[in-house]
Amino acid sequence: MTPQTTSLPATAPAPRTARAIRNFIDGEFVDGVRGFDKIDPVDGSLIGQVHEAGAAEVDRAVAAARAALDGPWGRMSVGERARLLRGVADAIERRFDDLVAAEVGDTGKPETLARDLDVARAAANFRSFADTVSSAGLDSFLTELPGGRTALNYALRKPLGVVAIIVPWNLPLLLLTWKLAPALASGNTVVVKPSEETPSSATLLAEILAEAGVPDGVVNVVHGFGAGSAGELLTTHPGIDGVTFTGESSTGSAIMRAVAPRVRPVSFELGGKNAAVVFADADLDTAIAGLARSTYLNTGQVCLCTERIYVERAVFDDVAAGLAEQAARLRLGRPEDPATTTGPLISQAHRDKVRSYFELAQQEGATLLAGGGIPSFGDALDGGSWIEPTLWTGLDNSHRTVREEVFGPVAALIPFDTEEEAVALANDTDYGLAAVTWTSDLSRGHRVAQRMRVGMSWVNTWYLRDLRSPFGGVGLSGIGREGGHHSLEFYTEPTNVCVQL
Repeated sequence: MTPQTTSLPATAPAPRTARAIRNFIDGEFVDGVRGFDKIDPVDGSLIGQVHEAGAAEVDRAVAAARAALDGPWGRMSVGERARLLRGVADAIERRFDDLVAAEVGDTGKPETLARDLDVARAAANFRSFADTVSSAGLDSFLTELPGGRTALNYALRKPLGVVAIIVPWNLPLLLLTWKLAPALASGNTVVVKPSEETPSSATLLAEILAEAGVPDGVVNVVHGFGAGSAGELLTTHPGIDGVTFTGESSTGSAIMRAVAPRVRPVSFELGGKNAAVVFADADLDTAIAGLARSTYLNTGQVCLCTERIYVERAVFDDVAAGLAEQAARLRLGRPEDPATTTGPLISQAHRDKVRSYFELAQQEGATLLAGGGIPSFGDALDGGSWIEPTLWTGLDNSHRTVREEVFGPVAALIPFDTEEEAVALANDTDYGLAAVTWTSDLSRGHRVAQRMRVGMSWVNTWYLRDLRSPFGGVGLSGIGREGGHHSLEFYTEPTNVCVQL
């Protein structure tokens, strides 16, 4: 079955003038050493020229962050920082439409998704961490010593320092603010390196932060690539006190090697090959709708998306048919069209990668239930990075397409017979980010969810988040946890004070 494709030739946007997307350092926009093109994934048109930061720009950004850390920002009280973060959230909401336009332009995702998820969560992240830092505390102990003496031990939090924040292209604003808000709440200064694919919202956010009163040098943005560019210059810089990164596992390994000589802390949320388990007693309509969302949201370009679906054999055919029908109903089209549910992949290069897995699955003997190709629109959209939502059967855990992260709109359906087998299949992976269990048996739901070797385990839902809860993975899926006080554990250094009384 082929998903529906739509376009709006009568209301298609007029050709845009390519704009300059510059670095933001010490409160001002700065040119880079060279420019590179930012291409619209919707139709392949040129959005702008991005200024790539060189060594001098990265040095200047780190120096500005250090100076701000040692200045008034470093002496600001927790209450003052919390009030400022709430002001940032208000400023984001005032520039809501501008941020939506930046996210949609960079990613091609539907405007409805950018509004309901990306930009809304950006404001929520700042408010959440303002609340978290306002209520955070550490241990204190009153200790009796020999001879009738006593001592008071209490711990306090100090900023980690100058933090490098490196964020991916799939949810660029959401994931940037998920790191930036706790970093600022804790009193750090930062240098942000957004993905070269999605430079716009980070640049706009820097402007919004300045408007909200964040002092110069506290937040700096440098553009570029990874190896041999701004990413490597930043992670190897001696002035960086820690690195937080979301993205591919292989890039996380490279960053670990870069910071190892200076023994800098890292916080990583990396890739996933996430599993869902559907038991025969599940509400199948709810489960199928949930699986469609967890497989195809944001064109499958979410670290938490489901790529492996294990279904109890008695209902396997029903789930396969229902999910294939859901895939076929998805509407591919322009982001401004309210009927659009699914955007393009981020780039032609990423489409080549995803398509290579489609071809590999075919070679491995997969049976195609939906998608599997590149859609045709018959207009300018054919120049974009589109691919069809796809579903396979006929593979198992021995196949590469079931073991390697595709990061696209695709999942493999695999049958199982027993609960033990389902858990074993789900845990048979080098990744460990997220899992979903679908069942009407609440005891089984608890039991299976707790046995999943993952950082996040959902039952009868997906992507439902309390921003105070721990977020992260195990194995190739990352190091550390984000969310609530868990974020503060990375962005602060505890100092113990002992006073003999």
